[in-house]
Amino acid sequence: MRNPISEVTAGIQPSGIRKFFDIVSEMKDAISLGVGEPDFDTPWQIREEGIYSLEKGKTFYTSNSGLKELKMEICHYLRRSLDISYHYQDEVLVTVGGSEAIDLAMRAMLNPGEEVLIPQPSYVSYVPCCVLAGGKPVIIELKAENEFRLTAQDLLAAITDRTKILVLPFPNNPTGAVMTREDLEPIAKICAEKDIFIISDEIYAELTYSGKHFSIAALPGMQERTILINGFSKAYAMTGWRLGYACGPRNIISQMTKIHQFAIMCAPTTSQYAAVVALREGDADVARMRESYNQRRRYLLDAFKRMGLECFEPFGAFYVFPSIKRFGMTSDEFATRLLQEEKVAVVPGTAFGACGEGFLRISYAYSLEDLKRAIACLERFVNRLDGERAS
Repeated sequence: MRNPISEVTAGIQPSGIRKFFDIVSEMKDAISLGVGEPDFDTPWQIREEGIYSLEKGKTFYTSNSGLKELKMEICHYLRRSLDISYHYQDEVLVTVGGSEAIDLAMRAMLNPGEEVLIPQPSYVSYVPCCVLAGGKPVIIELKAENEFRLTAQDLLAAITDRTKILVLPFPNNPTGAVMTREDLEPIAKICAEKDIFIISDEIYAELTYSGKHFSIAALPGMQERTILINGFSKAYAMTGWRLGYACGPRNIISQMTKIHQFAIMCAPTTSQYAAVVALREGDADVARMRESYNQRRRYLLDAFKRMGLECFEPFGAFYVFPSIKRFGMTSDEFATRLLQEEKVAVVPGTAFGACGEGFLRISYAYSLEDLKRAIACLERFVNRLDGERAS
């Protein structure tokens, strides 16, 4: 029998995040600090609108690109939060989470062999989506000494005559790094000069803790070469609702919509009705959750300082990325021992790219009580490792 599996698909490695959580699911009393999922319930008024839409029998397909009402609210939201104007009719596409938007953008834009610049450490889907779209991923290693921000120098060094797309994963998963307007201006200039398009993944835009999120699409001349991706999972605690969106030039959005039409038809109808209320009435809930995350962020940074774990201060998302290089262990070894000996699960930095070696991703999308329990275990483990090194 011939091999039924595509060579391209077979060559893609499974997500490095899942390894530890398959183990955790079988381990009694384990504490998981690895999943990037808010511990809050979806705010009541959002859930209520979803329930109401079901009770009213609003269970039919929407248009392929999404509910008109939702697309208009997305445009209102981006105008008031980022000062960027899109037309709801042909510059907005509602997707099944932000991940589908990333996949659609790559498939709509890439020809075989064209290069996509992917700063790492970063979200695990960018490289597989590029490969499945026939593109060639080119990794730009973000450095701790630059607070994991992309620099103009590193960007220029990676560009070739085959470069077509730059992925901008900020605020960043797993590091929590952000890019300010001042950081983005030289990046934008280079992209304009080299005729490079941008996929700006801004799913954590509302979860910033120092100043306001700034989008590269807001810079002069950049909106026409940027696909802005966002969604409802993180800011509104709507992970299971599976809803995201992409905004960009109509010629690109139309091709993304065509692929979406054949593969998906439309995003979940109930989720779309709920998302309208999220955008209209959810600002106070987002602010409340953001303040709670910020409290947890500060707690973890203080705890790491007490333990002597080096960790730059993240200003976005809900992750910290401490260094464990002083222990002389790989990230995988450290995470495996921590899980086996203390029943605490974290994600090795290498799950987000090879340059994540020597780091761990710890999510603070968990209650302060759970974080305190886990930190007590981590501190005990770190002290034990220090004792082993001293003996």
